[in-house]
Amino acid sequence: MTTGQPYDAILVLSFGGPEGRDDVIPFLENVLRGKPVPRERLLEVAEHYYHYDGISPINQQCRELIAALKVELEQHGIGLPVYWGNRNWNPLLTDTVRQMKQDGVKRVLTYVTSGFSCYSGCRQYRENIQSAIADPEFAGMEFHKIRVFYNHPDLIEVLSGHVGQAVEEAAAGGNAPFVAFTAHSIPMSMATTSDYQKQLHETCRLIAERLHLPADSWRLVYQSRSGRPEDPWLEPDILDFVKELHQNGQKSLVISPVGFLSDHMEVLYDLDDAAMHLCNEVGMTMVRARTPGSHPLFIRMIRKLIQERMGCGPRECVGLFPANHDVCPVDCCPAPARPPAGTRRPETSPAPGSRP
Repeated sequence: MTTGQPYDAILVLSFGGPEGRDDVIPFLENVLRGKPVPRERLLEVAEHYYHYDGISPINQQCRELIAALKVELEQHGIGLPVYWGNRNWNPLLTDTVRQMKQDGVKRVLTYVTSGFSCYSGCRQYRENIQSAIADPEFAGMEFHKIRVFYNHPDLIEVLSGHVGQAVEEAAAGGNAPFVAFTAHSIPMSMATTSDYQKQLHETCRLIAERLHLPADSWRLVYQSRSGRPEDPWLEPDILDFVKELHQNGQKSLVISPVGFLSDHMEVLYDLDDAAMHLCNEVGMTMVRARTPGSHPLFIRMIRKLIQERMGCGPRECVGLFPANHDVCPVDCCPAPARPPAGTRRPETSPAPGSRP
């Protein structure tokens, strides 16, 4: 892209989620389409949603983010309309692209609700866009994606503030808390072909450094794994790690879902429900740190990244690594090899930071 060349619109691209009990099964059918997942497994996952009356908070969180982003853009003289599309539920990306076409939009800058590099969190969304504009009626439309922002100073400031508040709350009980940073587990076949682990470790390190956390008082762990038990995925799992901490006599725990940008279904079900239940069982105090959501500094970061890509803002980053690339190489974050049909353990969904 030529420096300073304008865009016609901003697209917020997310995973999507059901907003009522009647939405749950059709939504999961969208998520699992083309995957060898038995019907009984789909119905089992549906119960997770019915536990919350069939409502995933992710869509409402996208609405809140978009409302805040519109105000932020207007206040800084960026007069671009903001559209919203989802991979798996309304508003579907294909419908949003069609509306853009009708509105005369040609050049689009896309913010994906995922801050780390891997197939599911980045490349798959780019493939979704290419599929959506494959029809000749969309000829001439062009979509660019904002870079991943795991080491942006505004993100680190927001997360550090939330973790710091949680540490203070947990320490008020009289025991120094251990901080477990969690992220979505992914298959090793996906992890080894991306910078996912490296980026997550750097985000955690930057937060720990800012809060002066001792090196032996925090760790990156994982949650929400799916797939066959014999296939290697990133470990340890948060529930296994809670048991390990308990065995070592730990009495207080802060969990920061650093790999997630909002309090959507996995944060609620896997942490606020399952992890909290386990901590209560073993007598461990647990405080869950908030995610960025629509925090003003996080919205400011998105605006800065938009300005940066438009050629009118600096490439901000902190820590050991430079700002990530704007345009992904052709071989960036390839899809993991899939086992033959019928050999996989049923999955709930495939995407870190963007699952149902």
